[in-house]
This record gives sequence, C-alpha cells and structure tokens, in this order.
Amino acid sequence: MALAANGAEEAKKEATPEQKQFRKEMVAKYDTNKDGKLDKEERAKMSDEDKQKMKEMGGGKQGKSKKDKPADE
Repeated sequence: MALAANGAEEAKKEATPEQKQFRKEMVAKYDTNKDGKLDKEERAKMSDEDKQKMKEMGGGKQGKSKKDKPADE
C-alpha cells in the first residue's frame, strides 16, 4: 500500500511558475464569488481559448470528475 500511495504523490507535481501565474490570472478573471478558486459554474463560463490553454498547461478540473473517465484509464 505504501508504494501505491508514494507513487500517487510523485505523480502529483508542483505547478510551474507559468502554471501558477496563469491560474492566478484565471482566478482574477473568472472568480465571481471571490473565494479564491474556480468552482464548476465559474469554469463553465471560461472562454474556450482559456479552457484550452488551461488544458494544455495541465491544470484545472475542466468540469470532469473521476466518474467521467472510462474504467480502463
């Protein structure tokens, strides 16, 4: 079990300075309730361009949960 947990921790990498800056910009732009994070509704209102850039940078939930992924992933 410890090996699996350790592997999961290694897979979660710290964000790069560019990712942190982009996230900060997206929160400033779309965080309408000013809680410091983007909820499902706020992410839904993001422009397609910003959603794509966030996806390319490897960040954001993009409105998907674990249950949305196929079982073989």
